[in-house]
Amino acid sequence: MFMLDPFSIGIASFVVILTLIQLGFHVAIALATTSFLSVWLLRDTPVIAFHLLFMSATDSISSYDFAVIPLFVLMGMLVVEAGVAKDAYAAADRVFRKLRGGLGVATVAANAVFAAVTGVSIASAAVFTRIALPQLLSLGYAPRLSLGIIAGSSILGMLIPPSLLMIVFGILTEVSIGSLFIAGIVPGFIMAVLFSLLIVLTGLIWPASVGVGHSPAPEATETTTKRSTMGGVWPIALMVTIIMGGIYGGFFTPTEAGAVGATLGLGIALVRKSLTRSSFLSVLLETGKITAAICILVVGATMYSRMLAMTGLPSAIPIWMQTAGLGFGAALAIYIAMIVVMGLFLDSISVLLLVVPITFPFFIAAGVDPVWFGIVTIIAVEIGILTPPVGIALFVVLASAEDPDITLKDVALGALPFVGAMAFCLGLIIAFPMLITITSN
Repeated sequence: MFMLDPFSIGIASFVVILTLIQLGFHVAIALATTSFLSVWLLRDTPVIAFHLLFMSATDSISSYDFAVIPLFVLMGMLVVEAGVAKDAYAAADRVFRKLRGGLGVATVAANAVFAAVTGVSIASAAVFTRIALPQLLSLGYAPRLSLGIIAGSSILGMLIPPSLLMIVFGILTEVSIGSLFIAGIVPGFIMAVLFSLLIVLTGLIWPASVGVGHSPAPEATETTTKRSTMGGVWPIALMVTIIMGGIYGGFFTPTEAGAVGATLGLGIALVRKSLTRSSFLSVLLETGKITAAICILVVGATMYSRMLAMTGLPSAIPIWMQTAGLGFGAALAIYIAMIVVMGLFLDSISVLLLVVPITFPFFIAAGVDPVWFGIVTIIAVEIGILTPPVGIALFVVLASAEDPDITLKDVALGALPFVGAMAFCLGLIIAFPMLITITSN
């Protein structure tokens, strides 16, 4: 019988998983099936493979940290149902409307605020395409710039806590989810500021692109009162203060914060009378679907990471790097490039599940701060899913726009400057690790 050495099996399994995903297989099925067969080959018996699959399922799902996922997902769904995004957008518009490119900056600010209570960038992209795009276009903003603003700022949901991507990374690597949450605040703020500066500079250089000299449609000139502005701000401010203050102050764990956030989200939706029996059932059903999908992914990823440990592939990476004469900087550059390229074709969670189990042990052995590594990874994933021509976020904005005159090319070209801003932010984080470590520690 033809036998492969463990290292070759590890490499082959990675290639097979990528191939299966591109052929349309569900990521969890590709991970679990390939890992199961690889363990069978490694130990020449299906018994150990079945045992490892069973252990992967029970160990990963029974983890206390996993409970944070349905709680924060439920919180985000309730906040969306409560209409907080629209109110946050109106409030931000009132604050920035006198600034050139003010509505674009307001879109970034509202997305950042919305991210602080949802943590799902795809939800931000879909919601703000429907809310902000008509307003931006009616005020004379260039269509491509409008699409780029929405696509770029929606990515903030992955970086500004509570981020679902941070939760998944924390579960995969056993890094403190609370530390990841706190560490994401500074780079999230930096990225939002960079996006805002980009919009303002675009307005100064090309005034027509931000509607200067354009006569707005009547519905676009409606103003908000101070009362409505505060009505849009206080629920979000309350939730962010309690959740992040509670975690940072040590009053409760991220899982407990998720429970508090879900309770607050339910309270806000009930106070606003935006939650009916049918919509509440819909929220619960959607929360269950998302949680179940992530649950299966985590089981597959756990099986995959344990199979990789059996092949010795993660421990072989330092030897290969040393043989090739590559230093830490080159290794990090290769890692980021791999993340970005994979982000062109896969969703963000899938990229984490495939790459992190292989690379995390190497970088930690090299003395890298695990929280810093997590933030760098998440920003690299963000760049990938926003990079033309096939970034996942681009397709979400295109589909949500529901306009036959808008093409993928328009969304892609509009997003390019924001990809550059994200790359600059990533460079700052790499050059100045203290931006992450000073808060996480």
